[in-house]
Amino acid sequence: MADQLPVLKPGSTLGILGGGQLGRMLIMAAARLGLRCHVYSPEPDSCAFDVAAEKTCAAYDDDNALTRFANSVDLITYEFENVPAETADFLVTNRNAVLPDPAILATTQDRLAEKNFLIDFGIGTAPFAEIGSEVDIAVAIVQIPPPAVLKTRRLGYDGKGQAVVHSDSDTAASWKGLGEVPAILEGFIKFEREFSVVAARGRDGSFAAYDPIENVHRDHILHQSLVPAALTPALAKEAVAITKKIADELAYVGVLAVEMFVVAKDGKRQLLVNEIAPRVHNSGHWTIDGASASQFEQHIRAIAGWPLAQPRRLGKVEMTNLIGEEIENWKKLLAEPGAALHIYGKREARPGRKMGHVTRVKPEK
Repeated sequence: MADQLPVLKPGSTLGILGGGQLGRMLIMAAARLGLRCHVYSPEPDSCAFDVAAEKTCAAYDDDNALTRFANSVDLITYEFENVPAETADFLVTNRNAVLPDPAILATTQDRLAEKNFLIDFGIGTAPFAEIGSEVDIAVAIVQIPPPAVLKTRRLGYDGKGQAVVHSDSDTAASWKGLGEVPAILEGFIKFEREFSVVAARGRDGSFAAYDPIENVHRDHILHQSLVPAALTPALAKEAVAITKKIADELAYVGVLAVEMFVVAKDGKRQLLVNEIAPRVHNSGHWTIDGASASQFEQHIRAIAGWPLAQPRRLGKVEMTNLIGEEIENWKKLLAEPGAALHIYGKREARPGRKMGHVTRVKPEK
């Protein structure tokens, strides 16, 4: 149990599975709080390596490397949810504690399991049907008539592992295009807006949420996050309550994000949950410059067993991702008054790749 683990002390070493920009920003937050970080990643060009006190570049199924890594740290976390659940299980079973609990990965890595979890606790989602064979497709298109979205059950993000289908024949062809792997067919939601709630839950069950964040996507990748979201006070309160319910039901420890839709039905607005992200989240990057404590600091506090901050927003905030060659505008952004530029240190600016972000904080009117 997380509440039985020893509280980390300044000077301790935190292990991080994954070496991307989320890990990089976790390390920077941890360093300010007096913690060292050891990053484990199979990618030799991992941008988190640049700021880590120690690094291990090895495969996620290398038991010897994992054992050495676990023996060198006081606690382990992960920076993205596609770390193999088997890797986290091995670390817990054999060597060290991992927070958030690796059992949560089994739920959130599988879109079907995640949706069933939400339904079991009375939380609304888009309608969906399971697809694992050609026979399932015939049943699914009756339950969820096109237009719809076909999604692989595992490993999809930023539009990967997804296809919009407009007809019955599209569904079969798209499933083949995705490799005929287990998938779900999800009803197309005509939403008014898409937003997320980023929140932290401590080892003791304490909870703190940031204001809901309105998200704008471009080519299936998050383009901008705007805070506060244009929600009524009642919907904002409900969104935070849904997030707390999810965190409590999972006995979650750390920062998580819950992505939601606002939809109109029978003249009323309601919330549907799109996805749970068991980690710090792209839509929460604004908190570095736009809140009194960032999501990365909150995650460190939560898993370390420290008191959570009660973060306050510092103004009206806009965070814009810099995708691919957009990072070439770095000089112009540095010269812009009030713009806070974050460059992730990735070696190559490929199309669709998140290279950095810029945050603008303006006074509330």
